[in-house]
Amino acid sequence: LKSEGDYNTSKGEHESTRAELLYSRNVSTFWDVQAGLRHDFIANADDRNFAAFSLYGLAPYWFEVDASAYLSDEGDVSARIEAEYDLLLTQRLILQPRFETNLALQDVREYNIGSGINSIEFGTRLRYEVTRKFAPSIGGEWEQNLGSTKNMLEAAGEDTSKTAIVAGVKFWF
Repeated sequence: LKSEGDYNTSKGEHESTRAELLYSRNVSTFWDVQAGLRHDFIANADDRNFAAFSLYGLAPYWFEVDASAYLSDEGDVSARIEAEYDLLLTQRLILQPRFETNLALQDVREYNIGSGINSIEFGTRLRYEVTRKFAPSIGGEWEQNLGSTKNMLEAAGEDTSKTAIVAGVKFWF
């Protein structure tokens, strides 16, 4: 189960939440193939459903990579690539720089998504592992929209660059 959401504190409103329910199968020592469903809860627009396919694992030099492809219920194809690296400050305190990019194969004007590379995001999170199974985190990130997505957002009067403070919790059972 993966979930991530955005809440705009300056407007005081929920923007979106992405929830994924995936089946994961280990295919080699450090890699899993995942498949399942994704549902997007979007403020001021219709929710969206997707079939999700991912390759998740540990790349050389200990980079954690999550490459996902999505097929929407309307036939739109998109992808997301995330990479993270854990820097151990102590045995429990971990600084995690991260990078994410989103891509789409076609324009989806209803959601201000253009074809090509939609956005890039750089961030860092500071995580404290209370136990290996439970770790709250806090951090910051910067996102920049690109290409036709940036043009669509500008035409709609939306921001094309965002800086955010993030908080979360990582847990497994």
